[in-house]
Amino acid sequence: MNAKLQFHVLYRQFLFRLMDVELLSASARGDASGLLGQLGALLIAPSATLALGAFTVGQGVRNHDPMTFPGASVELFLVSVSMLVVGIFALLSWDSMFLDRRDVLVLAPLPVRGRTLFTAKVAASAAALGLVVGAWNGFSGTAWAMMLAPVPAGFIGMIRYVAAFWITAAAAGAFTYCLVLGIQGAAAQLPRRWYLRASSALQIAVFVLFLSVFCFQPSITTAQSLAAPQNQHALAWLPTYWFVGLLEALGGGELGAVASPLAFRAAAGLAIALSVGCGAYLLSYLRTLRKIVEEPDVTPGARAGIWLPRFGSLPQTALAQFTVRTVARSPQHRVILGFYLGGGLAIVAVILEGLMEMTHLKWADVLRLAGVPMMLASAVMLCAAWLGTRTIFSMPVALRANWLFRVTPLPPAAQSLAASRRALVALAVLPVVVATSIVLLGFWPWRPAVEHLLVLALAGSILADLSLRNFRKIPFTCSYLPGKSKVHLVFWGSILVGVLALYQAVEWEHDAMATALGYGATVAILAAFAVAARAFANAGLDDDGEIVFEEVPSGEPIGLGLNR
Repeated sequence: MNAKLQFHVLYRQFLFRLMDVELLSASARGDASGLLGQLGALLIAPSATLALGAFTVGQGVRNHDPMTFPGASVELFLVSVSMLVVGIFALLSWDSMFLDRRDVLVLAPLPVRGRTLFTAKVAASAAALGLVVGAWNGFSGTAWAMMLAPVPAGFIGMIRYVAAFWITAAAAGAFTYCLVLGIQGAAAQLPRRWYLRASSALQIAVFVLFLSVFCFQPSITTAQSLAAPQNQHALAWLPTYWFVGLLEALGGGELGAVASPLAFRAAAGLAIALSVGCGAYLLSYLRTLRKIVEEPDVTPGARAGIWLPRFGSLPQTALAQFTVRTVARSPQHRVILGFYLGGGLAIVAVILEGLMEMTHLKWADVLRLAGVPMMLASAVMLCAAWLGTRTIFSMPVALRANWLFRVTPLPPAAQSLAASRRALVALAVLPVVVATSIVLLGFWPWRPAVEHLLVLALAGSILADLSLRNFRKIPFTCSYLPGKSKVHLVFWGSILVGVLALYQAVEWEHDAMATALGYGATVAILAAFAVAARAFANAGLDDDGEIVFEEVPSGEPIGLGLNR
């Protein structure tokens, strides 16, 4: 097999494995083009939604007074979102950025040159990065760039501005991706077992950093504020403003003269990030590959583990404690749960930050407002924790866990469902209720705080029961077919629809808390729904039901695609 054919085979394989296939598509069937099509569709849908905003409100931004230039706010938003999307993609593909143990053990004995592996991996990463940047900015970036182009420059100026935007988007995406690559490459130089233990925590920390920059960066979008001495320190440490300055300098915008120093920082930062990313790849192939084979993976610790209470009978306690400890031990499941919680925190930050801007209050004063915003924040975090926990329940942790439970006498499906429900409540509902109680009892009067906590607990019980309808499995042990979890549909559905529904529900709760009769009726209705949800979840399960360990595939024939 010649080097060119080896490159194409490895390129397709690396590209297909760059993200978790099972989370995206059941129809990919081992084909990289199918997987990339699913990933592109996931990004194009919100991009098209943002493009509609360009055609509805973009003309008003275009005709605004150029001295204040509100278009810079839109530019900042577009660049920030694009960098956040690329950062999330880089974190999701964290485990596939470099070769893993399976790659080394399988490819090392084959007559494949190291240079071929290196170029195939780099090409796959570059292709996936280009897809993410292009799919996200294809509609929204082009539409907004056409609207934000300087009016006096005419058609040629608009073409220049659109080209400048795409150059900026590519540069910002490469900067973010190489930044994550460099962080992982530096961490990979630690002893192998240390790196594997710290990997998930590092992923979550970087994700929180990206969200914090996106949600809490100051709004510096006028020529006067960009030139103000008190803002120079913030501008020097916020890469989003660097690339806004690059866009203005390349596109010939109104802020071109003021944005030149920012454009220089963007060029310097991109050069440094590319150097760091290339260095991380070189280190991975010159040093990390040998460490993967020579050094052991994570070994069991000396301690037996965290103490956990009983969850019912001894078999139910064993199942529930296995579920809780799996979340505490599995890096992959913790990362996915962390992304859901991070998304919830981002929504909460946007809500509270907007309230602070409208009321000109400080954080402590906002927390003391016993009203809809704080109640909505706790409801959003409850839904984020519930969605994330229920999603990872369907993802197997290891085949040996499947085999262990198969050879062990287990309680019937109805009792196993009760154990799974208690574990879901302990992992998703209880932490949110406890954290909310600490915040509310510290700032609110005790009566509205306790009333809201009771409603929150009832809502969590209802969500837990509804999501475990006819659940004949043990969490983390049942194999599942690729794409069954529909993570992307759950995520966008919860973002686009769930927040609006939660706002209406929280307003109803706030109005009901004004009177004792209204609050009592609300609690009675929720309690009735909780009882009905429990009966609905248990319907179809009997004491003789058996646990399901394997998903049943459809009868559709699967082509091997040997002609490719």
